[in-house]
Amino acid sequence: MRGRTEVIIAGLGGQGVVLAGKILGRAAVYDGKRVVQTQSYGAEARGSAAKGEVIISDERIGFPMVRKCDVLVAMNQNALDKYLSDLKEDGTLLVDQSMVGEIPKIKARVFMVPATKMAETKLGSKICANMIMLGALTKATGVTSQEAVEKAITESVSEEARKVNIKGFRIGLELVKK
Repeated sequence: MRGRTEVIIAGLGGQGVVLAGKILGRAAVYDGKRVVQTQSYGAEARGSAAKGEVIISDERIGFPMVRKCDVLVAMNQNALDKYLSDLKEDGTLLVDQSMVGEIPKIKARVFMVPATKMAETKLGSKICANMIMLGALTKATGVTSQEAVEKAITESVSEEARKVNIKGFRIGLELVKK
């Protein structure tokens, strides 16, 4: 994607949506873009609502908050219900089909990604569902390059977590057919 892309990655605390937003933002910087990344989460963090916002642009970014997103990643039903109205018409919606039961009829490109299920079956833990969704987002939108995301993952997680996170990211790339 060229120009300006606004992304919301939403879910529950503990699903890694803030980390995914940070990695996406870092990857976009590696791709030579200008980036603003913010996050919010409930006071108790794990289990409460969490959201990462990323604005990626070729130009200077004058306002640091997402107004209407081009891309919405919903890691659970509550996140979808809460943020779907923030998605631009004809935007891109990625949902974790393992955690979302119902998607209203909307005018958007919709990608159903079995992130949590794949994380459990292929990686042994649902904790990497965020990296699977990040791979799906990368493939579906082209907003960042695969190489930049893998570099950002390498620099954002512990040495022990790198291999499984990159593997999760690559699984997500394979789950999306353009």
